[in-house]
Amino acid sequence: MADPEEHPADLPECPSLDGGGLLPAELRAWMLLLAATGAVEQRLRAVVKEKLDVSHDEFLVLCLLAEQPEGGLRMTRVAELLGRPKTRLTYQIACLQHAGLVTRRSVCGDKRGVEVALTDKARDLLKEASAPLAETVTESLARFMGPDQCAAMRGLVPDLAEDARADRGND
Repeated sequence: MADPEEHPADLPECPSLDGGGLLPAELRAWMLLLAATGAVEQRLRAVVKEKLDVSHDEFLVLCLLAEQPEGGLRMTRVAELLGRPKTRLTYQIACLQHAGLVTRRSVCGDKRGVEVALTDKARDLLKEASAPLAETVTESLARFMGPDQCAAMRGLVPDLAEDARADRGND
């Protein structure tokens, strides 16, 4: 948990949300989301390196692949979803493959198509690291946002919104 003296639980509301600035509400909300994302990424980088021994960008690839119900994804789709150039992604996938965390295989019927998937080693590492990674995200958001903003952000993600409702029901 966050140090209460360093970051009190009763954080003031984000100044950009009071509506007193020049920006429209949608842009203020977008800027808050970007700032929160940046705060999380900054703290997450060290934990990702320590727990998984991969870069933050490689971690994003692993997370994307971990969310696939079966098999893997085509490299072009991974690049598209992460907004990465294919050449940069090729290097990241090579690093992950060298570490034994992903496999690459040709797509049947497509000479140029390549599909990547997680290995069992990667799945095990992600399972082991999930609690400290989730705690890092929670603490990072709590240091940056007040409780109302955190609740609103969780509400944007359906699974998290359901979890939050279930948690409130258990109180």
